[in-house]
Amino acid sequence: MKSAAHGNNTSAAEVVHITPHGFWLSVHGEELFAPFAEFPWFKAATVEQICAVELPSPQHLYWPTLDVDLSVESIRSPEKFPLRAAVPPIARNG
Repeated sequence: MKSAAHGNNTSAAEVVHITPHGFWLSVHGEELFAPFAEFPWFKAATVEQICAVELPSPQHLYWPTLDVDLSVESIRSPEKFPLRAAVPPIARNG
């Protein structure tokens, strides 16, 4: 008798490490580095926000708490994607 698989694969995309320079993602078993210099939307984000990554389709990553959508290819080869959305300025008190 063969046992049935338990549950769904929940690790198709996950953040595996965060450094002061960026973070490492595992997507379908491939490790990708997203440097904050190339992906500035994440620089001021919390660990919880960065780790809340979803994979709505095989080549599409989404961070709902940050409203950031990225293709896997844009992380793999950021030089191929020179246009970037502006990062909103930080609100200043006073």
